[in-house]
Amino acid sequence: MDWFEERLWPDWAQRIRVREVLYRSTTAHQDLIVFESPAWGRVLALDGVVQTTTMDEFVYHEMLVHVPLLAHGHAEEVLIVGGGDGGCLREVLRHPGVRRVTQVEIDASVIELCKRFLPSLSDGAFDDPRAEIVIADGAAFARETARTFDVAIVDSTDPLGPGEVLFSEAFYRDLRARLRPGGVMTTQCGNPVMRPDELENALARQRAAGFALVDYYFAAVPTYVGGNMALGFATDDLESRRLDAADLAARGVPAGLRYYTPEMHVASFAHPAWLVGRTGL
Repeated sequence: MDWFEERLWPDWAQRIRVREVLYRSTTAHQDLIVFESPAWGRVLALDGVVQTTTMDEFVYHEMLVHVPLLAHGHAEEVLIVGGGDGGCLREVLRHPGVRRVTQVEIDASVIELCKRFLPSLSDGAFDDPRAEIVIADGAAFARETARTFDVAIVDSTDPLGPGEVLFSEAFYRDLRARLRPGGVMTTQCGNPVMRPDELENALARQRAAGFALVDYYFAAVPTYVGGNMALGFATDDLESRRLDAADLAARGVPAGLRYYTPEMHVASFAHPAWLVGRTGL
């Protein structure tokens, strides 16, 4: 294999040069491949779609995690749905006030694969005593658990196949019921340039689930086709979106971050005019 070609979109494809295929397997849930790339380091793809690379993963993981945790301000119990590569878990555990992180991943093989071939993503997070790993369907967990959380992070694949249920109104409603007062939920909402309907549908379903505030923000991830990823932000605490950079900095930004800053947090919620017309935000 000289090139890996992603064909997520019918009228657009991207190719990444392959130096070496490190692993490939088809599980009960998905087709997995890990390969070494000259430009992007190690690349993980599921069902032919790039999920993460060691070169630019920090952008996505830092923004999906630190935006809700710093908006909340004192999260102790955090839920991650998906995120088997361990990048979100790594970032949550940077916050010393977090007492426990419960990660619900449907496919145990993804975790083991990433620990073996992309260890820098989790950076030992799976061995942290504050991490509780649950191998289960994330939607079923949200529906059935009696536990509550300060922040819920949905690090899902695209709304296709096993990931589709994680974009449903029922799932968002169940997660809202699992959030404590002041709780915040963030979600992966796709690339709005390529599929604005994916973002529109996610926001509409989050509103229908009863959240008092539904918004979205951007993270610039080069290897996700189209560049700018939209991340959903939903909460019943209106004040969490009124914080300025000074307020956020005062809450204690973890050291060593490569993308997130309080200023980037605030700026990432700026919406282009053409999306304002489509999303109402």
